[in-house]
This record gives sequence, structure tokens and C-alpha cells, in this order.
Amino acid sequence: MFKLTSLNLNGIRSATTKGLEAWLAKTAPDCICVQEVKAQASDVQGKFEQLAGMTGYFHFAEKKGYSGVGVYTRQEPSDVIVGHNSPEFDSEGRYVELRFDTPSAKRSIISCYFPSGSSGEERQQAKFRFLAELYPHLQALKAEREFILCGDVNIAHQEIDLKNFKGNKKNSGFLPEERAWMTQLLNEAGLVDVYRHLQPATTDAAYTWWSNRGQAYAKNVGWRLDYHLATPALAALARTESIYKDEKFSDHAPITIGYDWAL
Repeated sequence: MFKLTSLNLNGIRSATTKGLEAWLAKTAPDCICVQEVKAQASDVQGKFEQLAGMTGYFHFAEKKGYSGVGVYTRQEPSDVIVGHNSPEFDSEGRYVELRFDTPSAKRSIISCYFPSGSSGEERQQAKFRFLAELYPHLQALKAEREFILCGDVNIAHQEIDLKNFKGNKKNSGFLPEERAWMTQLLNEAGLVDVYRHLQPATTDAAYTWWSNRGQAYAKNVGWRLDYHLATPALAALARTESIYKDEKFSDHAPITIGYDWAL
């Protein structure tokens, strides 16, 4: 079983002070995709290059204390792709792809952090531009290799993916245009929402993010924002899923899916 975890850290320095590394050592995933590292190379060097026996590969944002993604893995990749050739968004540290190619298979693990539009219209428009860029990139990638994209997508796709769907229809993360993009990615581009493949009807237990306001975590007023999006061949190998909530490393919960394959 290949255990693949995804977690928005909301700062690697913060998450590691809250027991993240001990949890990783205990659960022993083969790979973890992280988002919102909120650090630069100089901050990681000598401190966070490895976690629980896994080696990290990163895409840092140019802006200090902002964004940044990484993939920690037990197996050395055959190639590392930093960014997705975006003049606008590659400076924000949103995409890193690890390739594990063999003579018989081409497979990638991607950590991706989608922009949030919740701060205002300017960032919402940036989010729409990001979605418009990423879609053809993933289409082209799917034509040449198998992959699993893990990350904070900042979109709740369906009404069952958040507690207060009626009150959030005009809010970033649940806008009709965002949800339509996700539907198109699944129905037309042919990617698979792996958690929903395994748990098509789960509601409250599926949430992975909670606002820091109004006791949202205590009341489980959450959103499902963190995904495994996979090509059909890899999605078909998914066997187990879990969202860990016994400890709180950030405002997101880690989601782990077990696949019946090995790198």
C-alpha cells in the first residue's frame, strides 16, 4: 500500500511545533504533499529539508512568509518540476511535481496550492486566471503520464462539501464559476476526485478546513478544500482514506489515501 498524505501546513515552522513530525513518524506515509509552507529556502535549509525520514522538494514563493509548496518522499524522484510555466503564478510558489519514471511507467506526484479569493475581488480574479491556466496544463499532462495532484484547491465542489452551503453561494470557494471549473475538470478533462470515489456521500466527516472564527472547529462547521485529483488508472488503485482530526497541526486536517501500488 502506498500511503499519500496532503496537508496545508499554514506555516511549516508553526506546524512542526504542534507535533507534525511525531505524527508523520507514527503514521509513516510514503509521501506527503504540503502547501502554505510560508518559508524560503534559507528557512528550510538545515531544519526542514527532511521530515520523519522523508526528503523534501519545494517551490518557494518570492514573497517572504507566503504560499510555497513541497513534497516529502522516501524515494528519490527521477525529476523535479518547479512551477507550471506561469508568468504570473510561478513567483507565488504554487506547484511542484515529482516524477517517478521507469521504463514501463510514467508517474507524478504533484503538490499544488490554489489561490484564495476570499480577501477581495482582485484576488478572486487572480484565482480565476489561475484556474484558466491550470486546466490545459493538467489536460496536457494527463495525455503523457499518470499523476496524482494533491493540494488545497480552495474550492468546495458540491453542497455536501461544506456545512453552510446555502449561506456561501456568493462566497469565494463556493462560487458557481469555481464549482463549474471543478465539474469540468472531472467530467470533461477526466480526472478523479479520489476521496469522493471512495466516499461518494460523506458529509460532516469529509471536511478538511475550518475557519478560526466562531468556534467553527469545535462545532465542525467546515469545508472540504483538500483533494487528491488523479488520473483514472491511479484513482482506480485507491483503497483507503482517512482525515486525521485527533490533533490540530494547522487550520487544515491531513488527508491520507492508500493506493494499491508502489513507486
